[in-house]
Amino acid sequence: MNTEILGIIVMFVITVLLAIPLGKYIAKVYGGEKTLLDPIFNPIERIFYKVSGINPQTEMNWKQQMVAMVSINMIWFLMGMLILMTQGSLPLNPDNNPSMSADLAFNTVISFVVNCNLQHYSGETGLSYLGQYWLMFLQFVSAGIGMAAAVLVFRAFRDRTASTLGNFYNYFVKSCTRILLPLSLLVAIILAFEGTPMTFEGKDTITTLQGDTVAVSRGPAAAFVAIKHIGTNGGGFYGANSVHPFENPSYLSNMVEMVAQMIIPLAMIFALGIFIKRRKLSWMIFGVMTVGFLLLVIPNIMMETKGNPAIAAMGVDNSLGAMEGKEIRFGAPASGFWSIVTTVISTGSINAMHDSTMPLSGMNELLAMMINAFYGGCGVGILNFFIFIILAVFISGLMVGRTPEFLGKKVEAREMKIAMIIALLHPFLILVGTALAAALPQYTAATLNNPGFHGFSEMLYEYTSSAANNGSGFEGLGDNSLWWNVSTGFVLILSRFLPIIGPVAIAGLLAEKKFIPEGDGTLKTDTATFGLMVFAVIAIVAALSFFPALALGPIAEYFSLY
Repeated sequence: MNTEILGIIVMFVITVLLAIPLGKYIAKVYGGEKTLLDPIFNPIERIFYKVSGINPQTEMNWKQQMVAMVSINMIWFLMGMLILMTQGSLPLNPDNNPSMSADLAFNTVISFVVNCNLQHYSGETGLSYLGQYWLMFLQFVSAGIGMAAAVLVFRAFRDRTASTLGNFYNYFVKSCTRILLPLSLLVAIILAFEGTPMTFEGKDTITTLQGDTVAVSRGPAAAFVAIKHIGTNGGGFYGANSVHPFENPSYLSNMVEMVAQMIIPLAMIFALGIFIKRRKLSWMIFGVMTVGFLLLVIPNIMMETKGNPAIAAMGVDNSLGAMEGKEIRFGAPASGFWSIVTTVISTGSINAMHDSTMPLSGMNELLAMMINAFYGGCGVGILNFFIFIILAVFISGLMVGRTPEFLGKKVEAREMKIAMIIALLHPFLILVGTALAAALPQYTAATLNNPGFHGFSEMLYEYTSSAANNGSGFEGLGDNSLWWNVSTGFVLILSRFLPIIGPVAIAGLLAEKKFIPEGDGTLKTDTATFGLMVFAVIAIVAALSFFPALALGPIAEYFSLY
């Protein structure tokens, strides 16, 4: 067990050590500085711009940036619907998987367009290879969209007074070509050498030790699994996700996938400080996020390692921890660590079944997504945290009797209204969705695999995962139904684009204001004291919004064990 804990510590330390230089590289990419990859990607990007007719040097204001983002996502959505609803008749379908129904295609395409990858289908039987490749494309571009949106906020605070924030397409293409693609290629090569398939061949057959013949799905999995983690997407090529031995063959692949899903969210924090030349601010953000992360992950590791008291009371050996729904090759500690990494970072991939974790572990997984601001996904983690910074700045300003300021810009009524709407939208979508599901049992009761408290947690988790753009699930829920496909589909749309548009709008409005040099009375936002203020705001918002729902689900289930 000590070795397993050591492995977790090593994984986290390696991630932080790699994130710092990667953050420097990302800042150079978005700053237009020379990098080692320029000779490779400059010609490729010129081809993209020539074919599309886009001039990457054209400056855009924040409204034009957001119109470009929404427009391009609409095109991807329509193309995805066409492909998934006709995939049964299209090429690259060696296993003859059928086309998707309209409601399932609607949910699937939206989910991948918004970087959530909530999967109401089983990967190897639900999609053809062409469908998998289209979703892999969406995993690249959805991550690139989030990163490009974050850069708009970076630009707003680097340029002291500006009405434009660069070019959205330029940031988007650079995110995909110079950051996501090289990292994904590296991870895919490691996974392929570890045993993850990378082929267009269909199912193979094996003979088990019992003499049974079993059909085993293959496919271009290594490339898919790489970007699902690098882009904090999380969608599984196989239905079992990274529990599947082809997606996650060994403890080494488990470590690589863990580092892969954390690396860009952490690097974006450091890139912010380097880009706007305020490194202390980056360390404050990193400190607050890391404290929140540790407060969630340490209890989960302990609870999963300790095991299930109900099973222990039956006289069953519990020394390996709570091993229901877990792979023996990873163990309880690494599975507990992954369960928070994947929910804090909004990846949503799994190496153990969250439906089988201990009740309070499930609560922490829910809290990680409900807070949705500790590290977060590619780019959007910074955007979510930015909203809490604005709230903390406003509250702090009221406490000291000064007009709230952040990085030399006054935070006034318009910015606060937007920040409050975005802060309240997240709990609104989660709690209203869960309330409707509980109030309409004629649509949802038959989909629950567990009654009582755990059944409520399954419904709460589904909407929380959708609203947090996470994609993981309590897989006791039969989620491929008209109700879940449509209702979560609309939650996915609203919870993706409004929380991106809101912070970018705030940043755009602040960028247009006159820069005010810091004075003796200026609130310092890069200190530990302000970090504590931000953390307190996050904790209060989460507690007030979600404690009643958590009390009805995982907390009540916990007390029912004793």
